[in-house]
Amino acid sequence: MSGAGDAARAGTGAPGSESGRPPATGAAAGAPQLGDLYQELILEHYKRPRNKGELEEPSVEMLGMNTSCGDEVKLQLLIVGGVIRDTKFQGNGCSISQASASMMSDLLKGKTIAQSIELAQRFTDMMHGDPAAAREKRMGDLRALAGVSQYPVRVKCALLGWDTMLQALKKLGGEEEGDAKRRTESGHR
Repeated sequence: MSGAGDAARAGTGAPGSESGRPPATGAAAGAPQLGDLYQELILEHYKRPRNKGELEEPSVEMLGMNTSCGDEVKLQLLIVGGVIRDTKFQGNGCSISQASASMMSDLLKGKTIAQSIELAQRFTDMMHGDPAAAREKRMGDLRALAGVSQYPVRVKCALLGWDTMLQALKKLGGEEEGDAKRRTESGHR
């Protein structure tokens, strides 16, 4: 059994319509629908991801996996003075997980750790259906993923990169605390 989303993606649906929607009329005739533009943006990030690769000397690296579907993202962050200066990722998986990681990698550059955590929370809010989060301009290209919230199985895919980023920051914090503790214990400050 296929749902309406599957029919739209497969290009089947209403008779006489390639997209599964009734033909547009009036001013909307020939104009791309907002959903189509968002779908194109997601595919653009999936086919030509931003910041895919590896950093020479990352401050932290974390591998995230979605065990329910096999998606994976390896994220590397370069953090200088509490600011994310660069980010790279590698991964395999569906268009949602990889496009989300690509969009995230663009948005994180130049953000403080606190701003990055706040952005992750707002994205999570959006993935759980918060319409206000979906309207925030600071979310940038991520707003194209707002419709994913209607498909609970895909929400984990969209959140994979973000959860990985939060784990990386937690690991980095733990490493910094451990380094400080080791310096104190050895008599160095």
